[in-house]
Amino acid sequence: MPQYDINDPTDLDIMRGQFNMYTADEWQDYIDIAEERSIGYKNINILKSAQRKAGIAKYLSPKVIQWVLNLVDRLDDDEEE
Repeated sequence: MPQYDINDPTDLDIMRGQFNMYTADEWQDYIDIAEERSIGYKNINILKSAQRKAGIAKYLSPKVIQWVLNLVDRLDDDEEE
């Protein structure tokens, strides 16, 4: 995932759009993968928060959105290897 600046409105809109593309079921898949790999309870809890807010990124802070998207990217990269 490219590095986005959370202070740039354009980058923030892109991040929110990417977040909103994931459904609650897709978030559950990521949660299951994260639990299998034991990536830490904070990371798993933030994925669960993302699942609850699926499709409504406007209720999450830019830092949380960036954290979650980085986690998804990391889990996807690990999956490909």
